[in-house]
Amino acid sequence: MDHAIQITGLSKSYSQKNVLDQINISVPRGHVYGLLGANGAGKSTTIECVLGTRKADSGTISILGLNPQKNRKELFEQVGVQFQEANYPDRIKVRELCQETSCLYKNPADYRSLLQKFDLADKENAPVSQLSGGQKQRLFIILALIPNPKVVFLDELTTGLDIKARRSVWNSLKKLKSEGLTIFLTSHYMDEVAALCDTIGILKDGHFIFTGTVDEAIEQSSFDTLEDAYLWFTGEEAKADE
Repeated sequence: MDHAIQITGLSKSYSQKNVLDQINISVPRGHVYGLLGANGAGKSTTIECVLGTRKADSGTISILGLNPQKNRKELFEQVGVQFQEANYPDRIKVRELCQETSCLYKNPADYRSLLQKFDLADKENAPVSQLSGGQKQRLFIILALIPNPKVVFLDELTTGLDIKARRSVWNSLKKLKSEGLTIFLTSHYMDEVAALCDTIGILKDGHFIFTGTVDEAIEQSSFDTLEDAYLWFTGEEAKADE
């Protein structure tokens, strides 16, 4: 099977404390992978190491067959990234930000089509600073898709969106997946993970306590929903009951 993302033996420590310990992840092309875990479990460090913005202590990382540290320019022509928080000039307009982002890539997607797809076409001339939290979140997803990527990393993609907007984003991503896009996401919304992800990994204290499909997680936990299964795997449910 052809893998878009292949991670083997990824480890990272700070001040002699293991933050990641021998992490292995394989994501086939055209699949959606969900990285789950409580705050501090190691999700952000994993993504930073995978993208090459932070150097791992050990392990091998390949995205589309390229090394994210050695082949950065070539790789990021094919990879999009959406972070939960981003800062832009106060007065820059949605259209201007999309145009500036498009200029960075050889074969960008049509940003106006993306604005339409994510229900932001009427905000094209609005300052980014005047968008609501949910509108900004949708804009950040659009910016990640402007490179016309083969792989996209999405961090808490629907934070701040209402139910209707979340479902709309899900449907758009499902369509992109059907067209071959590989999606690597983090989320605290288990209904979102269940709706989108082919496979998931649950991190705790820097290592995986579960990897597999949503159905396998539910089956192994003996619960009926992914949310209950997640709490069972992580032990967070027991803490809440104390």
